[in-house]
Amino acid sequence: MLRVIDRIPLPALAIGALCLGGAPFSPKPHLVEKLHMLITGGLTAPTDWFDLLMHGFLPALLALRLGRMAMGSKPD
Repeated sequence: MLRVIDRIPLPALAIGALCLGGAPFSPKPHLVEKLHMLITGGLTAPTDWFDLLMHGFLPALLALRLGRMAMGSKPD
């Protein structure tokens, strides 16, 4: 499964993570807002959880990919 992540082009993943993680860009990115709600305990509605997962998926995938690159794993 992790080999599939290693095959995703890094520039495409970075652009997607920036776009989806930052959208909407004003007044505050959704990801920042939802993480703040998670920390303060205000993340209760199912749509809020969905927003957190949707906006955080590509940034988390990028972090995983960069972590694997730092550990020296190479795509097949």
